[in-house]
Amino acid sequence: MGQEGRLTPAVPGFRGNKAGLPSKPCVQCGRTMTWRRAWAKNWADVKYCSDRCRAQAR
Repeated sequence: MGQEGRLTPAVPGFRGNKAGLPSKPCVQCGRTMTWRRAWAKNWADVKYCSDRCRAQAR
């Protein structure tokens, strides 16, 4: 299997060290959110850490 089958995040310099992943605060509760693979395509648009915070903001 080549490189295309690997499950590594699209974060430059990621080598399995989660301390190096980007993070930012939730706009509702202020909790620090760490980058997740699911958020790779829209990290700039992620505002809330959970569905609960998203619902409370409305």
